[in-house]
Amino acid sequence: MSIKKNIKLDQINKKIITIVHTQADISNQELSERVGLSNSACFQRTKALKEAGYFVGFNTDLDLNRIVKNVLAYVEFTLEANNPKARKTFENAIKAIPEFMDCLRITGDVDYICFTCCSDTQALNELCDAVNGNPDLGIQKVKTRIILERAKWYLGYPLQKLEWLK
Repeated sequence: MSIKKNIKLDQINKKIITIVHTQADISNQELSERVGLSNSACFQRTKALKEAGYFVGFNTDLDLNRIVKNVLAYVEFTLEANNPKARKTFENAIKAIPEFMDCLRITGDVDYICFTCCSDTQALNELCDAVNGNPDLGIQKVKTRIILERAKWYLGYPLQKLEWLK
C-alpha cells in the first residue's frame, strides 16, 4: 500500500498506531475504549491511517513448532561486488524466494543478513546451495546460523521508546 497522504499524528493517532501495531486483532470497540473515542470516531481514524499507508500489513505470529516441521536460521551473504547493480540483482532474487522472510543490507564484513525458515536442515542447505550456486548473484561467501532456541522474539517496535516525527 502506498502512502496517499500524511495524517497528523496527534496523541490519539499515536495511541492507535501503538496498540494496533502489536494487537492487530483488537476489536474496534476495545480500541476505542483504550484510546478514549467513540466507536465511530475510532473506526474512522483507524481507517484513515490504513488508507494513508501507516499500516503496511497485518500478520499473525504462529507457534510453528505446533503446526509444522521447521528450522529457522539467519543466513549471511557477502557479495563479490557491492555496487547498486549487484545489490539490486541479489535483492530481486531473494524477494522471489519465500523461505527468505526478511533481508537486511547491513554494515560490516557481511553485506546482507536474511531470516529464513525451511522444513529441515537439508532443505536449508539446498536453498543456500541454490542461491550460492547462481553465478548471476555474485555471492562471495554464505554463512548460516541456525537458531537453537527462541529466547525472545520480535513483538513489535518499541514505539513508546522512539521519538515520533513531527
